[in-house]
Amino acid sequence: MTGEASLRGTDVLVIGGGMIGCALADRLTLAGASVRVCEAGGLASGTTSHGEGNVLVSDKGPGPELELAQLSRRLWPDILERVAERLPADAADIEWEPKGGIVVATTDAGAAALTAFARGQRAAGVCCEDLDADRLAAAEPALTRDVVAAIYYPDDAQVQPAGAAAALIGSAVAAGAAVETGCAITGPILRGGRLIGVQTTKGTRHADVVINAAGPWSGSVSGLLGAPIAVQPRRGDVLITAPMPPTVFHKVYDADYVGAVGSSDAALQSSAVVESTRGGPLLLGSSRRQCGFDNRLRPDSLAAIARKAMRLYPVLADVAIMRAYGGFRPYVDDHLPVIGPDPRLPGLWHATGHEGAGIGLSTGTAQLVASALAGRPDEVDIAAFAVDRPAVIAAPSTAPRTEDVSR
Repeated sequence: MTGEASLRGTDVLVIGGGMIGCALADRLTLAGASVRVCEAGGLASGTTSHGEGNVLVSDKGPGPELELAQLSRRLWPDILERVAERLPADAADIEWEPKGGIVVATTDAGAAALTAFARGQRAAGVCCEDLDADRLAAAEPALTRDVVAAIYYPDDAQVQPAGAAAALIGSAVAAGAAVETGCAITGPILRGGRLIGVQTTKGTRHADVVINAAGPWSGSVSGLLGAPIAVQPRRGDVLITAPMPPTVFHKVYDADYVGAVGSSDAALQSSAVVESTRGGPLLLGSSRRQCGFDNRLRPDSLAAIARKAMRLYPVLADVAIMRAYGGFRPYVDDHLPVIGPDPRLPGLWHATGHEGAGIGLSTGTAQLVASALAGRPDEVDIAAFAVDRPAVIAAPSTAPRTEDVSR
């Protein structure tokens, strides 16, 4: 989608000021829409500020989510250039690092699965290369030599998630968007069965289109609006080491990561993910567990992360952990995002359910929504992420408090 004003005259209200909401605001203002973002807390204060900033193609098999990831990855360079022209300091805060990813298998079974997975990705247009022992050692000198197979993905990248969200919302505000923080949704405003706005803790807000981009809270927000969707929180934890000299040069993870992402098991799932930051600390992940919005750090999760990270990088055994944090990902049972109009309630759209891939899928999601609102097809078919699929449509909840202005 180009920057033509194809949505001029359209008032859009985005619920949620995380990475998805900020990307939507940026893309929709670029297309000429009048955009308002309502965020219950602070910008990027939820899932976005508790993530690792992954922009990955390596962890997705052939299908619509991979296509969306490939689109998103292609969009980033142009977005960075556009933001840098107007807001150079904000663009620098994105901390874009196209450092590539390396996926390793430490067992024969894991190697067979990884090789087959990569073969399918290559057929879908993903660039990936087998690494022999010498090339792997040159790429990651501190990595364990107990590796049976390794695949290099040059298109994997990383951003500083809060910085990226701030840059995108800054671009949107510079183009005329409005942002309200501490502005929680309390109910819908309906006219003739159509959603024409929302009630908030700061008053009524009207719009032609309301987009639910509330991440793990999208389920409760959709229930308040009278069109519930089955998006649930799925918790993940991250360990952060003390600052280190250059030790890890790519995003490195074991082949179990893909299985953990795709698992629907509510119990703890963990795998080794190790990557550097510009400031020197390493980020160690990852875990997945369904425990509602329970925000407690759990020793079993942190121990599993540390144990698996040390297996990949034995040098970590002597490195101090500076802190740990956890966050909630927006989870859907069929592991696909929810993007598009809600057929039950005209005027309501959703852009949520990306689980741990929201940072990487944000730019493509915003483009799909902008194209669909303008009535144009895009290179990725938005129908694959439709709201009216079995994993998404939830049972009706208690009727919400509404303001009906039809009379």
